[in-house]
Amino acid sequence: MGQFITFEGPEGSGKTTVIHKVFEMLKHDYDILLTREPGGIKISEAIRNLLLDSDDEMDERTEALLFAAARRQHLVEKILPQLNKGGTVLCDRFVDSSLSYQGYAREIGVKEVKAINEFAIENQYPDLTLYFDVPAEVGLNRIKDNQRDANRLDKEKIEFHHKVTDGYKKLIAEYPDRIKVIDATQPLEKVIEEAYSMIVKFLKQV
Repeated sequence: MGQFITFEGPEGSGKTTVIHKVFEMLKHDYDILLTREPGGIKISEAIRNLLLDSDDEMDERTEALLFAAARRQHLVEKILPQLNKGGTVLCDRFVDSSLSYQGYAREIGVKEVKAINEFAIENQYPDLTLYFDVPAEVGLNRIKDNQRDANRLDKEKIEFHHKVTDGYKKLIAEYPDRIKVIDATQPLEKVIEEAYSMIVKFLKQV
């Protein structure tokens, strides 16, 4: 079985930029697959459009269920085949996002969101998770400065984003062996270097 590595963080943490840079650095030495959530495959990308690109009102539980559905199809169609052949997967977001965003920030219950996601992933948790730590205000300002199109979650009130980071901190305390924290307020090159070093060290140990 291969190694499953995920990147997590609040909006504007830089994790998406970093994961692409790190993938380019790793792909010459490792059998590695880069993917993202929600998305990665046709069905899950269609669900992503519903979740992030629509301004329609959506019930919180509907949102949580859609994320879990996209995750299930992505897992069986793209992630597991790579892991089953002994390869490595780098994934931009996974189950921790749902626990923080829907379970904690939406206040529909971490336990409840965890239950529907465990049904979806069948205990296929990441082997290593890198969390890119940045204050909510800094991340949102980055989105504005970079002129990235704001998605539905970006547009939530600042209180929501504070709850997201609080939710992640609870997960970090709960899973200290799996979730490693990187200070994402550092210069980008430093963040990339730190993420790359952590992953290479981890892969050499397994």
